[in-house]
Amino acid sequence: MRKVQSYFESLGFSGEDLEKILNAFELRHFSKNDFLVEEGKISRYIGLVESGMFQYYVIKDGEEVTSYVSIENTFFASVYSFIGEKPALENVKALTDSSISLVSKTNLKMLVAEIPAFKDFYIGLLEASICGIDASRHDLIVLTAEQRYEKLLKTEPHLLQHIPLQHLASMLGVTPRHLSRIRNKIR
Repeated sequence: MRKVQSYFESLGFSGEDLEKILNAFELRHFSKNDFLVEEGKISRYIGLVESGMFQYYVIKDGEEVTSYVSIENTFFASVYSFIGEKPALENVKALTDSSISLVSKTNLKMLVAEIPAFKDFYIGLLEASICGIDASRHDLIVLTAEQRYEKLLKTEPHLLQHIPLQHLASMLGVTPRHLSRIRNKIR
């Protein structure tokens, strides 16, 4: 859990507050292809990816359609399911052997109630998640695949270095072959 500790220390948490935060999180390990969230089941955790990566996807017409990939040092959340306590609309599975520091909704509520700065952090995390989801939806409707790739190059270039090509293509709404053509054109 050293990454979760470093993460919260970088946000200014220390002392007793940091200790409460660290005690609320639990480090879990996942083997490649293990599910963190399964469609139809309620997601009970959010967390910080310590190592590896997690694919968010649905099955459409018998094919996996990737909506996002959480990589090391990013937060995982199946927002709809976790917040609404409703069955997940997506699957989230480990793409590699991975570890993640998870916090349950009960522990999260305790942190929000007891640490005002954590409440501010959590609100900011939710706002960023909602804005990211809204922007992605907009981009899929308005931008061409090439424009979506160029935007990803500018806003999240680290994802391009870590995410396997087939998942990146799916996130952009194109085939891997089309993504290769886009990449060759932009270079």
